[in-house]
Amino acid sequence: MHCYDAPANLRQLVRNKVAHELPGRAAARSAQRAICDSAVTALRESRADALLVIKADLLGERWWQAVAEARVPTVLWLYDELTRMDYSLETLREIGPIVSYSPRDVARLRAEGIAATYLPDGFDSLAEFVARPTGAATFVGARYPGRERLMRRLAAAGIPVKAYGREWSRRPWDIVRTRRFASPGIPAGPDLPRNDYYGVMAGSLAALNIHGDDHDGFTMRTFEAPGVGGLHLVDRPDVDRYYDVGTETLVFTSPEELVDHVARAQREPQWAGAIREAGRARTLAEHTLVHRMGTVEAQWH
Repeated sequence: MHCYDAPANLRQLVRNKVAHELPGRAAARSAQRAICDSAVTALRESRADALLVIKADLLGERWWQAVAEARVPTVLWLYDELTRMDYSLETLREIGPIVSYSPRDVARLRAEGIAATYLPDGFDSLAEFVARPTGAATFVGARYPGRERLMRRLAAAGIPVKAYGREWSRRPWDIVRTRRFASPGIPAGPDLPRNDYYGVMAGSLAALNIHGDDHDGFTMRTFEAPGVGGLHLVDRPDVDRYYDVGTETLVFTSPEELVDHVARAQREPQWAGAIREAGRARTLAEHTLVHRMGTVEAQWH
């Protein structure tokens, strides 16, 4: 396995941040070339029998040329909308089978004659984590206005809250690089690696999953929060395609309903605990990344 955007040292860390956060600039293009070089080298040295490429929109045309030269069965796995990635339909048409978490994107790709299959995100059941009890309702992810309003609404109701991510963080470096000079007005922490944010969600009073109007598919949190045994609260009633609402996960459709759910979790920890246990059991039975790989393997054949 080669994690093309996982830094091995400080120099690579800076390079990756430049590539992600300064799109279109000369420094970003140089950083992306270096990331692509590393990925191409890893591919050629691996002599793989099959290839799963995850997102990879940073890697560019030379990467896909190397994949074509390798002549191995390849699947591209997209866990984000096409509108937030740098792919053209022409490139996607040449790549081969695609699996995407977005039903809307799958329909669009199929309409263009591109082989595409719907594949929801999932929980990494192989990741080790330790629950980090906080007594707060937590959110892990990007800072959007709607998310900020909901977190403030909870705080105004007297519920402890904390948000995690570089756009929420008050660390000086995070403030400078994101230009988020205004405080979110709630307790906040920086980006966390997966094992750590799994621990945060597991130890939270409630783990919030706020999509808003900007997502078509369900985010990783949909499966990660219940997967770690967190009390999962999501703003999408159609989550009922994966979980039993009310016994395995909770849905809110207004700020008032969100406050009511979290306040009840404070008052009735046994009620909340039963939902945690049922959500985790359903996730481990049906919604892990190991389960998702069955769909990927079918595309290789």
